[in-house]
Amino acid sequence: MSIRNLDALFSPSTVALIGASNRPGSVGAVLARNLLGAGFAGPVLTVNPHERSIRSTLNYHSVKELPLSPDLAIIATPPDTVPGLIKELGERDCRAAVVISAGFGEGEKADGKALKRAMLKAARPYLMRIVGPNCLGILAPHNGLNASFAHLTPQKGNVAFVTQSGAVATSILDWASARDIGFSYVISLGSMSDVDFGDVLDFLALDPKTRSILLYVEAISDARKFLSAARMASRNKPVIVVKAGRSDAGAKAALSHTGALAGSDVIYDAAFKRAGMLRVKTLDELFQAAGTLATGIHVQGDRLAILTNGGGVGVLAVDELVDAGGHLAELSAATLSRLDCVLPLAWSHANPVDILGDATGQRYADALDILVDERDADALLIINCPVAVADSLDAAQAVTTTLDKRRLPVLTCWLGEGAPAQARRLFAEKRIPSYETPEQAVRAFLHLYSYRRNQQALMETPEAISDLISIDMTSANAIIDRVVEDNRSVLTEPEASAVLAAYGIPTVPSMVTRTPEEASRAAQQLGFPVVLKIVSRDISHKSDVGGVQLNLASSDAVYQAAENILTAARQAAPLARIDGFNVQPMIRRPWAHELILGVSEDDVFGPIILFGQGGKAVEVIGDRVVGLPPLNSLLAQDMIRSTRISRLLQGYRDHPPTDMDAITLTLVKLSQLVSDLERVVELDINPLLADASGVIALDARIVIRADQHQRPALAIRPYPKQFEKIITARSGQAYFLRPIRPEDEDAMVSMLRQSSPSDVRLRFFAAIKKFDHAFAARLTQIDYDREMAFVAMPPGIEEIVGVVRLSADPDKQKAEFAVMVRSDLKGTGLGYSLMQQIIDYARNNAIKQVFADVLQENQPMLKMVKELGFVVQPTAHQADSITVVLDL
Repeated sequence: MSIRNLDALFSPSTVALIGASNRPGSVGAVLARNLLGAGFAGPVLTVNPHERSIRSTLNYHSVKELPLSPDLAIIATPPDTVPGLIKELGERDCRAAVVISAGFGEGEKADGKALKRAMLKAARPYLMRIVGPNCLGILAPHNGLNASFAHLTPQKGNVAFVTQSGAVATSILDWASARDIGFSYVISLGSMSDVDFGDVLDFLALDPKTRSILLYVEAISDARKFLSAARMASRNKPVIVVKAGRSDAGAKAALSHTGALAGSDVIYDAAFKRAGMLRVKTLDELFQAAGTLATGIHVQGDRLAILTNGGGVGVLAVDELVDAGGHLAELSAATLSRLDCVLPLAWSHANPVDILGDATGQRYADALDILVDERDADALLIINCPVAVADSLDAAQAVTTTLDKRRLPVLTCWLGEGAPAQARRLFAEKRIPSYETPEQAVRAFLHLYSYRRNQQALMETPEAISDLISIDMTSANAIIDRVVEDNRSVLTEPEASAVLAAYGIPTVPSMVTRTPEEASRAAQQLGFPVVLKIVSRDISHKSDVGGVQLNLASSDAVYQAAENILTAARQAAPLARIDGFNVQPMIRRPWAHELILGVSEDDVFGPIILFGQGGKAVEVIGDRVVGLPPLNSLLAQDMIRSTRISRLLQGYRDHPPTDMDAITLTLVKLSQLVSDLERVVELDINPLLADASGVIALDARIVIRADQHQRPALAIRPYPKQFEKIITARSGQAYFLRPIRPEDEDAMVSMLRQSSPSDVRLRFFAAIKKFDHAFAARLTQIDYDREMAFVAMPPGIEEIVGVVRLSADPDKQKAEFAVMVRSDLKGTGLGYSLMQQIIDYARNNAIKQVFADVLQENQPMLKMVKELGFVVQPTAHQADSITVVLDL
């Protein structure tokens, strides 16, 4: 990922327009009009080989003739000219280009793809960034830049809109203009040959002019880059996304249930959620959600109270709330009693609180003053219907006056067109969100809830469960090796069960036999009743060929079942090789639920994990959720809660609750399997029986990659276990060094509390007395793809005594370090050893420079870094600190 030279895109000092035109209605003419008429303060240089001037501006016939080197070039010429122009511009030190032209491989045209490769090759030596091709362009209203062929220039604002579709961009510009909505940037990415969503998100995350980021996504090109950037941006400001396309067509060829169930849209949904983004369904919702979040209100849950002067619209709001998965707040007896004292006898006496059609502003105020204290409600929706016997504006004024002492998040809905106009303006002045319909208001409330839930998930600290996971990766790989040597890609069920057992996933004991006679004898050893399954390297779904017989109670029954299975399999799959039979005890768990756990691969996001209700009808039931590995306990629990069957797992009537911890742990183990075993392409556990006593996998299917093709990378880099090692400080004391983990939060806080206030201030440049969750989570929850932190622990003791971290810029060219050792261990050489480890890590990851700001009074630190070869430089932005730099 890279933000290199993106400043030239959004705040250039000089712009060149290649392909400018005077021909009315042409793209070149519109581009010239926008560039010259939007208020850009710098020179705009036009290039056209046939014109003397463009719109009264002196024109140049070639890039070589330009009197100034442009920071940014806009290119709207035939596609075959673009690679050459890029080379010429690079030679003139141009740092960025927006390629408007199409014809670079859209529709899978081979000649266009060759042109795109040539264009990128021409840009590479000059590190030139390219937006497009086939895009509308970019707009930066704060800089007076309209480098697009849009039909208008938007006003300045604090919303950035990033889109792959030029048509959507122009539609949004028109929509926003009618509503006086301004933008910090409007960016049309087009084909994303170079600059993509990840790059732009990294830029916008730190842009002070942008308060919220809106995305229109058709496809993601680099999942890991996108998710790293999105997670970073989402921690700084709201990121709201609408995704076009919900096709599941890509899963049709999958061998496993998981592959067939995990369509592309649910994977995108999981990715957006994992990144802390808010996904909405429509462009209208996109801007409504941005407006709602911009008001700054927050909700804690999904319970809504409703105050209305119209019972019917209150019911509509309830219907929308329930349909969307929210809950109606249950008003307390105390609240109902207080409302009885101030409302007419005919009020609804329930939520929604219908205060009748003749409700005055005072009645609204009286009811509102009580409802804002309701502890069971997470927000309050106030609805007003225009009536002849009451004044809508009076009601709005009463609401705003009462809410000056607001204790509960409030949304408003004043229905109608003319009557509520003044009321909506009043709400806007007071930063109270207002909507035209009850449905819009309810969706806005649920957007707030979803956004908070996703943000919480970004920062929650998972329970430490690594001690509960026992892994025999060597055995699992040995099984896969034997399958590869046998020129197979599908493991037999006994092989698949053995791989699961190597990762501590409970499986059914089994005996593999070759003949019906052997199967009969094996059943006697295991004890009746038993299950008999066909073993065939060529049959993936055993039940489809009659290859499973249940509840066999005698040796004769087993023998006859084996003969029947052979007959049925030979009829259904005459060419399949029959390897024998798998005999297993019949598992009887009358209260158990059948679940499915699975693994599949997505072309964009790589390996994914599926969880849901299992059994033979798994595709028909369709109760499943997809997650991205790696999973921790919190992420696994969230997956479980997202399914319908989760409510049954909690227990009901005479059904005891299921062991949820066992299901959670199985999902985490499966996630570890995905991270470790790169040759696993698809995996099904169906069913996984789950009840109060735990879980057990009854059937398993694994498909592997038998060739040498590399697996798509995990979209989120997993815990890098390869960096675990023992180091020795100068004192001779050995320490266990490993990457930091989210569950290290308590240990990290303990180290800081055991350190002196002076040492904490030297590390964080401020006196910190309270180490709360938000502070600690930012230290322990890192993105291993762009950050690294190593903790030092005495061997065998779960206690952090030192930590060193490195935070790279998105270009991964420079990285800032920080190091701290617990106060009682200063002077032992541990800090020096930690610095050596992080410098080695930076060098091995091709980072070119490591630096840090150090307080001048921190003489031990300055002495240490000088020994390590750092150069000391003055710090311009802080008088009491200096910068230390090490070029690698």
